[in-house]
Amino acid sequence: MHGPAPSGWLLVALCAATGAYCLLRMRSGVEEQRRAAGGEALMGFGMAAMAVPAAVFAPPPWAWAGYAVVFGAAALRALWAARTGTHHLHHLVGALAMVYMALVMAAAPGGGHAHGGDSGVPLLTGGLLLYFAGYVLLTGARLIPVPAMAGTSGAPAGWGDRPELARACRLSMGIAMVAMLLTM
Repeated sequence: MHGPAPSGWLLVALCAATGAYCLLRMRSGVEEQRRAAGGEALMGFGMAAMAVPAAVFAPPPWAWAGYAVVFGAAALRALWAARTGTHHLHHLVGALAMVYMALVMAAAPGGGHAHGGDSGVPLLTGGLLLYFAGYVLLTGARLIPVPAMAGTSGAPAGWGDRPELARACRLSMGIAMVAMLLTM
């Protein structure tokens, strides 16, 4: 998933900043928002780590298996949470996409830093691209306009309780996922 260095660093910065904001969202007073923010922080930091340009850091071959295990566990958690609401299915798809990318990178010649080839886009990669492109468009449309909601005490909402910022965070990660899938 390693593309050109400048765009790789932009992707790392976007994902790391999104992960950091999701950590701030974990301070929310609403339990469900804290849980979602924790999963999104893991996703943001994991995507940032996977996007570091290969010229700077070439992870050891076992690192890709580590990513697959971590995101496989996140997928199981999302699957378990999906029994209470379908909105967790997006987290499931995202975690499984990360597992898929880690496995593809582990199987790629050169420790995961070879690109494409002449075989075209694999069906699963194309399906994930369509899903995340649609998700980005839908999330972007939902982002405008969202009024800021007051917190439970009637005071202005804190960083963790601002729905427009949470949607912008999800939009950023969706865009990053599309960029990562395009470089596969």
